Formats: sequence, C-alpha cells, structure tokens
Amino acid sequence: MVKVYKATDVGPVRKMNEDSLISIIPDTYIVADGMGGHAAGEIASHLLIKTAQDFLRGRDIVYSELLLKEIILKANDAILAASERHSEYMGMGTTATIFHREGTLGVWAHVGDSRLYVLQNGVLKQITQDHSLVEDLVRNGTITEEQARTHPHKNVLTRAVGVDEELLVDMGNFAMQKGDKILLCTDGLTNVLRDEEIQDVLQEQASVDKAEVLVAKALAAGGLDNITAIVVEYDEK
Repeated sequence: MVKVYKATDVGPVRKMNEDSLISIIPDTYIVADGMGGHAAGEIASHLLIKTAQDFLRGRDIVYSELLLKEIILKANDAILAASERHSEYMGMGTTATIFHREGTLGVWAHVGDSRLYVLQNGVLKQITQDHSLVEDLVRNGTITEEQARTHPHKNVLTRAVGVDEELLVDMGNFAMQKGDKILLCTDGLTNVLRDEEIQDVLQEQASVDKAEVLVAKALAAGGLDNITAIVVEYDEK
C-alpha cells in the first residue's frame, strides 16, 4: 500500500506559483521550480511536467535512472525551443527532481536545488545534491552550512533545465525498504525548515497530510517563496 500527499502554495509575496508537481502512475513523482520573468518560470516548470507525461504515456517498460535522465534532457530541448519561439521567455528555466520506485530500487534524476529525501529506518537522508553557488561554497569549505542558510546568493543556481544546450543531469538509485518515506520538495521548503524539522513531520504516526503540514510549517517559519512538497509513504508490512 502506498500513500501519496501533495501540496503547493504560492507564498505570501509572489504573484504566481512557478512550482509544478505531479504523480504519474505507476509510482513516478516529479517536482519542478521554474525561474524567469513574465510568467516564464511557470511555463518552464509546466513544460517539464508535460514532457514527462508525454514521454511516459502508454509505456510498459522498466524504469531506470537513464530513462528519467532522458526525460529531463527532452524537457531541456523543449524549453530551449520555446524560448527561441518567444523572445519574452528567453532565460527561463526550471529545476527538475524525478523519483520512481522500480521494484526494490528507488531510481532518480535531478537538476537544480529542489531535493529528494528518503526517511529509512528512522534516519532522514538527502539523496540529491543542490546545484547552487552556495552549495559549491559549502563543499569547498568557504562557508559553513549554517552560513549558507542566510547567504545573499543562496538562490543562485549553477545548473538548470532549459538554460544551456548541454546539460549535466545527476542520477542514481538506492535500495528501498519496507516503510520508507520519500520526500520531493522545492527550495521554498528547505530554505526555512531544517532537516530535523522535516524528519519530525515525516515520522508522525498520525494519519495527516504530511505534505500540507510541511508547507504550513514553512509558511509559519517565514517562507516567502513558492513552496511545494510530495510525500510518499510505503507500507511497512
């Protein structure tokens, strides 16, 4: 048995929600955080979702990280083509985080600073790595993780879908266990909630919409950006 919770909120500042999310049968989940002016960010994230839907529709195949990577690369081409047709869309792009359960494996592909987490055996682990300027500074020891939370350039991406013709896509897989909980989310959530707070919500035994709870907590914590979360709970039996 699988329980899926989805929630998104425009936040108190922005005029539109540039985040997009979807669950696609069987067991595929995507979040995307668009960027670009004149509603172009919303268009970019929607194009990524549409590309995934079109690509997967009617396919009876074994999913792999390479398949998910192909979706992102096709979306990259689609967004670049849309930018060429409409000058007002130039510079638009989106993050992309895709997860699929294939048997006992969790497979994923990723670009940007949206995130994929797994809560396994009571431990929350971030599977994806942010493609951002601040994350690079943390990795090379220039700043600490605590300094990164308030860094003025924390939203500057080093990689996004639809910006360059050549795109490097991170991908991988991990062994899944009974009772795993999966979280896909945009940076509107992780910019204001610490991993410990996220883990506390995911570990709640009460039958509540954990995605809605996470988004509400992010808003209460002062979140100003669009906020999106998908939580997938796999049966422990």
